[in-house]
Amino acid sequence: MTSSNSSVQTEAEAPSEEAQALPTFADLGLDGPVLKVLSDVGYETPSAIQAATIPTLLEGRDVVGLAQTGTGKTAAFALPILSQLDVDQKTPQALVLAPTRELALQVCEAFEKYAARMRGVHVLPIYGGQGYGVQLSALRRGVHIVVGTPGRIMDHLSKGTLDLSELKFLVLDEADEMLKMGFAEDVETILADTPDTKQVALFSATMPSQIRRISKKYLNDPAEITVKTKTTTSSTITQRYLIVSYAQKVDALTRILEVENFEGMIIFVRTKNETEGLAEKLRARGYSAAAINGDVAQVQRERTVNQLKSGKLDILVATDVAARGLDVERISHVVNFDIPTDTESYVHRIGRTGRAGRTGDAISFITPRERYLLGQIEKATKQELTQMQLPSVDDVNTTRLTRFDDAISEALTQSDRVEKFRDIIEHYVRHHDVPEADVAAALAIVAQGETPLLLDAEAERKERFERNQREQAERKERRDREGGGDSRGSRGGDRRESGGERAPRRPRSNGKPMAMYRLAVGKRHKVEPRQIVGALANEGGLSRDDFGAIDIRPGFSLVELPADLSNDVLDKLTGTRISGKLIELTPDRGPSRDSGDRPYKKRYDS
Repeated sequence: MTSSNSSVQTEAEAPSEEAQALPTFADLGLDGPVLKVLSDVGYETPSAIQAATIPTLLEGRDVVGLAQTGTGKTAAFALPILSQLDVDQKTPQALVLAPTRELALQVCEAFEKYAARMRGVHVLPIYGGQGYGVQLSALRRGVHIVVGTPGRIMDHLSKGTLDLSELKFLVLDEADEMLKMGFAEDVETILADTPDTKQVALFSATMPSQIRRISKKYLNDPAEITVKTKTTTSSTITQRYLIVSYAQKVDALTRILEVENFEGMIIFVRTKNETEGLAEKLRARGYSAAAINGDVAQVQRERTVNQLKSGKLDILVATDVAARGLDVERISHVVNFDIPTDTESYVHRIGRTGRAGRTGDAISFITPRERYLLGQIEKATKQELTQMQLPSVDDVNTTRLTRFDDAISEALTQSDRVEKFRDIIEHYVRHHDVPEADVAAALAIVAQGETPLLLDAEAERKERFERNQREQAERKERRDREGGGDSRGSRGGDRRESGGERAPRRPRSNGKPMAMYRLAVGKRHKVEPRQIVGALANEGGLSRDDFGAIDIRPGFSLVELPADLSNDVLDKLTGTRISGKLIELTPDRGPSRDSGDRPYKKRYDS
């Protein structure tokens, strides 16, 4: 197959819900159930890449799309695939390859959302870290669309459990990232082993020579669609983030609500159930909060939004779909309680504040494992987010005292009411012989109720300590259930009995104990550190911080991994393939005859 110079050049500004220049989705050739779903989720006009790609794919042409994450490319290939799907065919008709399991799950969820009005459409994610049994059962029942990582797809192909003989559509999503992670050989094998008649869509943020070569070799007369994005967030919005564990999110949110001077706020969560749960927790803490999601009836939604506009309601807890198109002048703050997994959603979310020249604040909660999403957002929006610290007890108390002072000052301006109450106070002082200052303090207690005006730092520390103790106990119990802890000595090499061997555990700079493992791939297999990191991260659910030194020898490699890996994770890693070869991961037993070879060493310690 050869590539022509056909090209559709599209330049897009930041996504704008007010822009009317783009055609509608109906104008692109989509119809029926797909259009109804787009209306359900509130999509009005296609993004630039969608406007250029959807008609091209519906015409049957291959596509090379150059676009950053967050430009709406998932819908650009998912919608035309769903429009042409034959639900009666039970073997896979579409295969989407993604570099990470997180992206694979995200794409899978998008397909399921867009297919909500179609009967009998089955989408299956295939990635490392998930049991084969679940995937095999689904494949036997019949699957229309498979979304997976190259390594696990190759495993199924080698086992004969995935039949791609009738494949009609193949998508390479974030192709440059797949190549960076060492999946080039797997991707080319999959492209070569699938029907020549398939339609191919390749999406990449950049066009390195290797992707250009793959395009020329495996794509047939592709249209090249380039989308150039500019900064997509308003300069009037102050963007901050807070690193916080999942378990501490509600407490962190409560602290922020205490110290932030907000008028109206939208808090975004990922699921419908979470909207109700979080709104209830906020109401229990004394905040005026309500939830809206896709299940809320339109009449109720309008009533809730009107309450937010009028000031009867201060906080709205919402999902992306429910808040799309919402424009309320009182919204001064947006909080991403759950950070979105794509930058387009991030842009739409924080666009609920800072509209029409107004200023606004956006605060995003990011767990340690989600740091990579922060980088994606900053890269796509070309704006750096500012890290904030969790407000301290002193910060909260200072804010409470300031507001208490303000409330007194405001009350003193109501001279008529003050005069009437002065008479009441004087009467009490005369009859009870109590100083006026004591009466004022007693009235403050009455007004405050059972809730203390100021936080107690010592009580806070005690509560935090007890919470940490509970979390540690829960983690230990979880490790014990998974077969972790001391019982893993035979699997993880917790103890070395022979003298002179390498120490099994070495604490890293962040204190995490590490152990050395051996992989049955090395220089002669053309393995690079990035391939090892990519493959093990995908299969074992590891982060970049979980990798220590990597030594690549001629016939094998050594890699430092956390010493407390569970048996389940070790089993998954043992069956991992790099460049099509099983790595046969085992604990390293120390020096061997090959240890004198000059290693290709790279340290991934943070």
